[in-house]
Amino acid sequence: MTKAEMGKLNSTQEEDSSSYSSNCNDFRYQYPTKSAAMKSHYIDMDPENQNFLLKSNQGKKKYETEYQPGTTSFGMSVFNLSNVIVGSGILGLSYAMANTGIALFVILLAVVSIFSLYSVHLLLKTSNEGGSLLYEQLGMKAFGMPGKLAASGSITMQNIGAMSSYLYIVKYELPLVIKAFFNIEEHSGEWYWYTNGDYLVILVSLLLILPLSLLKNLGYLGYTSGFSLLCMVFFLIVVICKKFQIPCGMEHDLINATLNFTMKQQLIANETNVNATYDSCVPKYFVFNSKTVYAVPILTFSFVCHPAILPIYEELKCRSRRRMMKVSNVSFFAMFLMYLLAALFGYLTFYGKVEDELLHTYSAVLGPDNLLLIVRLAVLMAVILTVPVVIFPIRSSITQLLCTGKEFSWVRHCIITGVILVFTNVLVIFIPTIRDIFGFIGASAAAMLIFILPSAFYIKLVKKESMQSVQKIGALLFLLSGIIVMIGSMTLIIVDWTNN
Repeated sequence: MTKAEMGKLNSTQEEDSSSYSSNCNDFRYQYPTKSAAMKSHYIDMDPENQNFLLKSNQGKKKYETEYQPGTTSFGMSVFNLSNVIVGSGILGLSYAMANTGIALFVILLAVVSIFSLYSVHLLLKTSNEGGSLLYEQLGMKAFGMPGKLAASGSITMQNIGAMSSYLYIVKYELPLVIKAFFNIEEHSGEWYWYTNGDYLVILVSLLLILPLSLLKNLGYLGYTSGFSLLCMVFFLIVVICKKFQIPCGMEHDLINATLNFTMKQQLIANETNVNATYDSCVPKYFVFNSKTVYAVPILTFSFVCHPAILPIYEELKCRSRRRMMKVSNVSFFAMFLMYLLAALFGYLTFYGKVEDELLHTYSAVLGPDNLLLIVRLAVLMAVILTVPVVIFPIRSSITQLLCTGKEFSWVRHCIITGVILVFTNVLVIFIPTIRDIFGFIGASAAAMLIFILPSAFYIKLVKKESMQSVQKIGALLFLLSGIIVMIGSMTLIIVDWTNN
């Protein structure tokens, strides 16, 4: 191609870009699309996805990926991304603060949020250079099938972890709701099958989650994402209010009233869960113990949103990397404040007695409480309706890997859905605490999605920068830090499991 032809092509592209930028609010340049909050990151290749996924941009040139019109406003994009970020991880942040101290927790929270934003920058730049708005497709272009499997596997693990944490909330909270409605005393000694969390998880999965998960079109469940965010905001407000209603030391009086002298002496002798934070109401700023290793995985789990970045980017009106980074900055800052307030007020309410699931801690101290009952019902409804949405991309990924090109089959559809639900129920029933789910998924899949994959894709696909450039060196250091975080966290968590 001659220089004149190249110049004409570049001029045409610039005119197209300028025309779109100047008319991005013109109705003629818009087309109806489904909500980016619900849009999956998987390719529309089988009939199951036709009513749920949008057409991918495979084969599009880089400038077409950059300037194809989107329809979602800046504010709605911020709302959608905030919906993706916030989740069950917020319930474990007070536990993380109790085992790191206020100052160390704030430092870790700031570092993880900044690193997550940096990885969003790498991912957006890689998507434009690689010419794809699909996470798995970027992996395919960068490293072939191993790259695609790494991206798909990490996303699947993250979604299974999210499902498990949601069902764990059902296991924790639904028995308490039932006991409150039927006036069953917590320590009555009587056993009822409908107050057993394991039975309730299976029952909810069979009666509510499975029928919704078998539907081919789950688009209407997109409204639950907004409801979920409102539930978490309501949860935060209640946490702040309860700090001023629960007097300091109330939980210690409860312990003294429920434990006899012999049991207390045994606990003190064994030094089981007894430390200085139990004996005073003085906040700690730096804490190091065997549970401190869970802090970073819990935080990384709480900030994972990267599989949804590209779909939200594709839907953004007047789309550009700079505009999408502004969306990310606002969303991450809002979630940073929300996470910090939830962790701080939860910790300052219970100090060292915070359990790994904050909502459950209130029941141990306050007993029946109408306001908390409302919070529980709202959170339970949100997580139960969210599980089918999380199942959908897992099932789509398995279908793409194992049955590519095959016609839709109800038998295969039902079998894959059933296997996913059975596997997740087994995890929830046999894993001791929700902390273990946060820790393992945060140290493995979340570390892959935040640190390792975006930097590896960037190094491989962005050809115009040399390995000696500041950008490539930064991406390489980010990749190495992700490997260290993943290996270090997994090692320390396994050591804690072994010792306990």
